[in-house]
Amino acid sequence: MSSTDIAGEVRAFVVAEFLAGEDASDLTGDYDLIDSGVIHSLGLVRLLSHFTQVYQIPVDDIEFGPDDFRTLDAIVAMITAHSPATAA
Repeated sequence: MSSTDIAGEVRAFVVAEFLAGEDASDLTGDYDLIDSGVIHSLGLVRLLSHFTQVYQIPVDDIEFGPDDFRTLDAIVAMITAHSPATAA
């Protein structure tokens, strides 16, 4: 799975789960999801759950923090770096 595919899937997930019915035109790769209030602490848990299931990310085996979820670009980078599902 390419980073472009991951970015599209992650964006679709964020829009569906956190911005349903809202204008998502500002949701670019560098849009700050945390400072803008799109994602909060419970949202981070939902994201982790989704990524664990979809991308088989071993969350118990990696270190991550809020900055790994701050933007779509950061999320894609984290998934690409840690998911066996994205290995070539």
